[in-house]
Amino acid sequence: MALLNEHFLKLKGSYLFSDIAKKVKAYQVTHPGEQIIRLGIGDVTRPLPQASIEAMHRAVDEMASSATFHGYGPEQGYDFLIETIIKHDFAPRGIQLSPSEVFISDGAKSDTGNIGELLRWDNSMGITDPVYPAYIDSNVMCGRAGTLGEDGRWSNITYLPCTAENNFVPAIPNHRIDLLYLCYPNNPTGTTLTRDQLKQWVDYALANDTLIIFDAAYEAYIHDDDVPHSIYEIRGAKKVAIEIRSFSKTAGFTGVRCGYTVVPKEVTAATLDDERVPLNPLWNRRQCTKFNGTSYITQRGAEAVYSPEGRAQVKETIAYYMENARTMREGLTRAGYRVFGGINAPYLWVQAPEGMTSWKFFDELLYRAHIVSTPGVGFGPSGEGYLRLTAFGKREDCEEAIRRIGKL
Repeated sequence: MALLNEHFLKLKGSYLFSDIAKKVKAYQVTHPGEQIIRLGIGDVTRPLPQASIEAMHRAVDEMASSATFHGYGPEQGYDFLIETIIKHDFAPRGIQLSPSEVFISDGAKSDTGNIGELLRWDNSMGITDPVYPAYIDSNVMCGRAGTLGEDGRWSNITYLPCTAENNFVPAIPNHRIDLLYLCYPNNPTGTTLTRDQLKQWVDYALANDTLIIFDAAYEAYIHDDDVPHSIYEIRGAKKVAIEIRSFSKTAGFTGVRCGYTVVPKEVTAATLDDERVPLNPLWNRRQCTKFNGTSYITQRGAEAVYSPEGRAQVKETIAYYMENARTMREGLTRAGYRVFGGINAPYLWVQAPEGMTSWKFFDELLYRAHIVSTPGVGFGPSGEGYLRLTAFGKREDCEEAIRRIGKL
């Protein structure tokens, strides 16, 4: 008889966005004539950069000839993409990485969920709250999160509230944590940390022997000079941090799937006998065992993102989304709502009217304005009373959504 991993039974019956999809489907059944504007899930709407399209076409043609055909590629990724990433994403910021420290994957979500396999189930962990649900759910699956309390909090997680009261800057805990997840620019709140604020976390990790998983999927949206694009801009971070990035929101690869994870050779974890073990070779071993690599065609498309043409096209796309964010932020503010984010990130974090819960606010927008949002409480207890809106929609939809909300 096969025995179940009973930690899976601790998960909620469905993923947050599945719950939203069910509510929207029910609404559509009873309101078949209404035009819904979807600003909930953070999926992009602009096409891939033309440079990537052309590169992938060339790669497809290569697959048609035995002389240029590519079969299994390296599980870590092709050198041409890894070296291009280091040259453009890190070297200009004074960050030195070796090719063996960068691992190409099928996206940031996979890596953030899988990286925990390198660590024991009984590590304590900390998260900013609200938080991207995959961080918690992947730790629930292995038993690291503990048990769920009636207050919606897991027993083995230290929650670091990010609310309007603390300007969405999490407080440094007064005790040590083994494993810490940070996402900046932040999903869902759209807020950021300054260089000094991020340095405090690196200093904490160095002093407390804490491993930081740093999700930098939205770094391309940063406009402020004082907001770091990589945690490795902070001295000492390579000893305590793993950084995960994605081409999904930068270059529209949500349907193509490509990202990468940086595991510095300096970063280690301990055995019960206090032996320090580098995580880089362990992640490499994990990938070689469980991952067959990102496709050659996809990696050629990602490489083209860094070409002069690709960089200009990506910059134009990001500017489009950030103009959406500006329009939405200003329109919501004029309508009397308190809005955060939308400056260095494509997300807006909207405070619900006084006394209204997140799901009630969600229903209000869906049934009265025909707009799909994401209830903040779905990202954690501190998200109660907020909604997340994305700026990834079409310009006309974003403008129409603000017009509708302004009439409520």
